[in-house]
Amino acid sequence: MARIQLLDARQKPPASIKASYKLYQKLSLEAIVTDPGIIDFSRGLSTEQAKNCKQVSKILYSTVRLAGLQSNHPRNEEAWPPMDIAVYEHEEIPGEALETQRNLLSRLMHQTLADERHKTNVHAHHRIPYHATHRASSTVALPGSDVQSSESNLLFNPSFFNMVPESSELFLPLDPNAHEPITVSQFLCRKLRWLTLGGQYDWTKKTYPTEDSPRFPEDIADFARSIFPEMRPEAAIVNIYSPGDTLSVHRDVSEESDKGLISISLGCDGIFIAGFGNEDDDGIHPAHLAVRLRSGDAVYMSGQARFAWHGVPQIIPKTCPGWLGEWPASNRIDTEPQKKGTDCYEGWRGWMLDKRVNLNIRQIKD
Repeated sequence: MARIQLLDARQKPPASIKASYKLYQKLSLEAIVTDPGIIDFSRGLSTEQAKNCKQVSKILYSTVRLAGLQSNHPRNEEAWPPMDIAVYEHEEIPGEALETQRNLLSRLMHQTLADERHKTNVHAHHRIPYHATHRASSTVALPGSDVQSSESNLLFNPSFFNMVPESSELFLPLDPNAHEPITVSQFLCRKLRWLTLGGQYDWTKKTYPTEDSPRFPEDIADFARSIFPEMRPEAAIVNIYSPGDTLSVHRDVSEESDKGLISISLGCDGIFIAGFGNEDDDGIHPAHLAVRLRSGDAVYMSGQARFAWHGVPQIIPKTCPGWLGEWPASNRIDTEPQKKGTDCYEGWRGWMLDKRVNLNIRQIKD
């Protein structure tokens, strides 16, 4: 039996980790920048952090490029710097590796979100007008564009971003007496909080369904396996955060496999905390750490870290990289007047500026 099956998904987290969570939830940006307890690889490690945070391997740059979901658009050196990626492990949370954007984001928020087999939090109270994601997609073009990229090809696929922000199409409530209709702008900008891929997790029962689940998106599975080959992607949750949103301290222990969890961050920075312990007995506090995760960073929770408590107490606003913040609109710079306004996603330009999208992948069974 996998060790994870001995753990209770409903168990409450230790008091000390909850206290750490609340501390970082209230921390100002100025305090975050200077806080000596936060691991921030972009800032550099302190002497004390360097003692506990060791490089254990590296992911070759060639592997990262091959794992880029078959991108054909010009390489953005900021998104994919031409260097190997260091993999670190913290001695207090052994088995936690840190460090991978626009292509992955497009796969998640265009095709996958528009696939009605993958459920969202909005399904609980509203009907999703999937038929509207196809509108005008066959007539969309990019006049003046000489780059036929994988992103431009997405224009011919279903996407909620094919709808203009002012669309009159409504997401009608299942119970009109309890909820109001919402627009596509409300759906994409605030109401959408999560999307499930593959195994459709039941958040109330904290179990996976026994019936057949939709197939896990193969291109995303290939992407994950190429970097973390030791696990088999079978289910995932995509969390969509705005400033002020949080993810409470929890453990992902509803699966029947001890294989590691993959967590990839896109967009704004987030403070991630993780730690151990069942109870705070005799004044002994479980070890925990805090990490500032930036766009493109990945956390792989394997070994003992697979069972760690973790959460996201804060999203840091206005920290999305400029080259990603324009998404879903094109990232090219319009220098010729005749090209302005030709991007079919122009109405949604800047949607990512204050968003953090997190992809968390797991294996359900051995």
